[in-house]
Amino acid sequence: MPGNSFGHIFRVTTWGESHGEAIGVVVDGCPAGVELSVEEIQRELDRRKPGLSEITSERREADEVQILSGVFNGKTLGSPISMLVWNRDVDSTPYEAMKHIPRPGQADYTYQMKYGLRDYRGGGRASGRETVARVAAGAIAKKVLAYHGIEIVGHVVEIGGIRAERVGGAGGVRVAEIKRNAATNAVRCADLEAAVQMEERIKEVKREGDSVGGLVEVIATGVPPGLGEPVFDKLDAELAKALMSIGAVKGVEIGAGFAAARMRGSEMNDEFYIGEGRIRTRTNHAGGILGGISTGEPVICRVAVKPTASIAKPQRSVDMERMEEVELRIRGRHDPCICPRIVPVAEAMVALVLVDYLLQMRATSSSDCTLCVT
Repeated sequence: MPGNSFGHIFRVTTWGESHGEAIGVVVDGCPAGVELSVEEIQRELDRRKPGLSEITSERREADEVQILSGVFNGKTLGSPISMLVWNRDVDSTPYEAMKHIPRPGQADYTYQMKYGLRDYRGGGRASGRETVARVAAGAIAKKVLAYHGIEIVGHVVEIGGIRAERVGGAGGVRVAEIKRNAATNAVRCADLEAAVQMEERIKEVKREGDSVGGLVEVIATGVPPGLGEPVFDKLDAELAKALMSIGAVKGVEIGAGFAAARMRGSEMNDEFYIGEGRIRTRTNHAGGILGGISTGEPVICRVAVKPTASIAKPQRSVDMERMEEVELRIRGRHDPCICPRIVPVAEAMVALVLVDYLLQMRATSSSDCTLCVT
């Protein structure tokens, strides 16, 4: 099956290419009666769009969303919701000279091998521009989750080797503080001192014609216990799949993640206690998931984001038409660090997974679980 759709009950299909006429998404399975406005979706898209600061791509896109179907008088109808964003600031000229030359670190070569042809303008379907559609769909998912007290916040915890201190969902500052602080700076880091250093590091590598990567964390609070399925459809497995589907992501951690490999069982295990009238855990090294099912503690995910592949420094590649090695100098408008703009994308993917499982719980749970939003 073509990999353009995601989800089971809350199902999302994205479409469009980077330099095509538009980018869009169809969301099917959203419950009827959800209050939804263009402005709410636009707020999320505004967090992702390029050209917001000197450390992002110079491409200027308003990313103004249009809702074509599925919403009437400010409420969802239960029918497919179709949304569209026009591509306005498109300049394909730099890509003409390298249409036969695969860019190192990009999907040019693999798309050509799989399909025998590709839209080489701006990366086509493999471009990060596709994430516009994910964020629009995620805005709807977030709205459904909010009806059930679930909130999702993302932030940058590392860029170019500079690590934020005293932040994070496990033992760090509070989620409200993360949300507030991360909104005050271009790198979306809750550690304000580290944010200044991160921004300087990005500017430094940009001057050198290079790029850097980093780590982004997403925290979901208010997640009820019981979300997820055993064995193959574990909640953490679906989260990993969702987050790994973001083009620049090369690794995913849940909770303690890879640090768990260096811990003892007595350190890793989250002990239970009674608090606030329910069963809780004293720590959250599991990241809110045990046996693939949510525990009721915050769900914590981290993604490793690679450096932007399109850089100004000369690189070696091949001309696939002439079958000869060449030197490649990439022109165009590219982010020196993708981490800040991936924050709303990662939030969206976590939201899509959680809302899908929330709706599945309505169908499978024997408990008195009311998920209707009307």
